[in-house]
Amino acid sequence: MTTAQFDCQYCTASLLGKKYVLKNDNPYCVSCYNHIFSNYCEECKEPIESDSKDLCYKGRHWHEACFNCAKCNHSLVEKPFAAKDERLLCSECYSNECSCKCFHCKKTIMPGSRKMEFKGNYWHETCFVCEHCRQPIGTKPLISKESGNYCVPCFEKEFAHYCSFCKKVITSGGITFRDQPWHKECFLCSGCRKELCEEEFMSRDDYPFCLDCYNHLYAKKCAACTKSITGKFFSLIWSYNGYMDAI
Repeated sequence: MTTAQFDCQYCTASLLGKKYVLKNDNPYCVSCYNHIFSNYCEECKEPIESDSKDLCYKGRHWHEACFNCAKCNHSLVEKPFAAKDERLLCSECYSNECSCKCFHCKKTIMPGSRKMEFKGNYWHETCFVCEHCRQPIGTKPLISKESGNYCVPCFEKEFAHYCSFCKKVITSGGITFRDQPWHKECFLCSGCRKELCEEEFMSRDDYPFCLDCYNHLYAKKCAACTKSITGKFFSLIWSYNGYMDAI
């Protein structure tokens, strides 16, 4: 670079024997560089000049001395921190102010650690476990009771009803007859195998029959009119527990 060329790119003042700053291969005197290119500090609102370190986070700039926790004012330089409502907080202040508590162990769920949310509460991943087998539930299906949360296999083992006919788990709804649970689709007439879920029916030796089958197989006939003489018949109503009870 010749002597004639060695001038400030902005004010054209000679830079010979003076401090200067290169920007995009162009020389600038310190005053012009600070005026044109300096960012302004988020904290003190003063320009961050060429002789200061410029700390940048998400497009915002700070002097090194101004890059502090918004709550305890301790320096965040080369330390972990988190942002909350445009404020920068050290890990400890962020945990105390912003982190939620684990519903199980009541300890803080630290920033960056995985947390589980269920019904408006939060757990550490290792605290969100099945009440029976104590294994982490994670994102697997679960069933909740007042006593806790259960993975599906444990819930079925501990609480589920099994159909008296097919012996499979009754996952929703069902019928109770003679204190025994049934799937609605398994509760059939013992004669013609018709579904009795929405039908009136009779019972014989603890077996349900539709009225037609019962009358045909068991009912006595009136000597005068020859019609079947029936006794008490059953109907089904929904009970509070989601089952239909025979009455």
